[in-house]
Amino acid sequence: MRTELARRIAFSVVAAPAAIAVVYFGDAALATLLSIIAALGAWELFRIARAGGVDPLAGFGVVLAALLPLATHASRRGFTVHPVVGAVAVLSVLATSIWARGVNGKPLAASAITVLGALYTGGMLSFGYALRYHRVTVDAKGGTALVLLPVILTWASDIGAYAVGRLAGRRKLIPSVSPGKTVEGAVGALVTCVVVCWLYVTFVLRPAAQLTISPTGIVLFALAISATAQIGDLAESLLKREAGVKDSSQILPGHGGILDRFDSLLFVLPVAYLLLMRRLLMVAPS
Repeated sequence: MRTELARRIAFSVVAAPAAIAVVYFGDAALATLLSIIAALGAWELFRIARAGGVDPLAGFGVVLAALLPLATHASRRGFTVHPVVGAVAVLSVLATSIWARGVNGKPLAASAITVLGALYTGGMLSFGYALRYHRVTVDAKGGTALVLLPVILTWASDIGAYAVGRLAGRRKLIPSVSPGKTVEGAVGALVTCVVVCWLYVTFVLRPAAQLTISPTGIVLFALAISATAQIGDLAESLLKREAGVKDSSQILPGHGGILDRFDSLLFVLPVAYLLLMRRLLMVAPS
């Protein structure tokens, strides 16, 4: 246990500052980082699916997942990515399954999981890039602060759920999916997320990025992010439970796999982006 904790801390001490630096520099560096994470996450999802009895077109799906953040970057740089490209990609997956899987290889499930894997990883992570260049940010510092907002809130929600669940957890939330999660922990996550959101907006977002969110917006935004983060965690737990696997992989020292660490963020990033585009929760100059 001590060795595992030491590995986890050591990895986080190195990885967290490096990731923040990449977000700050943005542009191709951020798109590349998201592309790599998406590719690894898709590979893990296909690995889980294979353990559950379905063999996706893993190579195809990994490439598609990696291309989505890069396509988002290309679009920002002025290169038009026509929607027909997505249609061709989906049709190519179906066509490939004719020869690669055949009738006995569950072609429908294989094709569906291949497309799902690419969208679930590369598609959702692309919203991190979109947040970095949100229309209200004026510089790299502001963009970085905005990207870190949902990330910090996701961590806060997770910590709040764990702490309250351990101290006061009695009623199981969804025991068939995740036996360790409790109703009390879920409520603790919501409350912790609201408090941390207010602190972050007050002491980080406003002074560092000259951006703010209304008091009502802080509460609603934090509650939505916490609920979404918990759903994302449960969704990955459901997939692993169906396939009978404990961790998505062991890629990250002390942390398990990409999906084990990013499962909540894959849900949170698009929700955060959409909420911040709404008038009620609009980030505005302070």
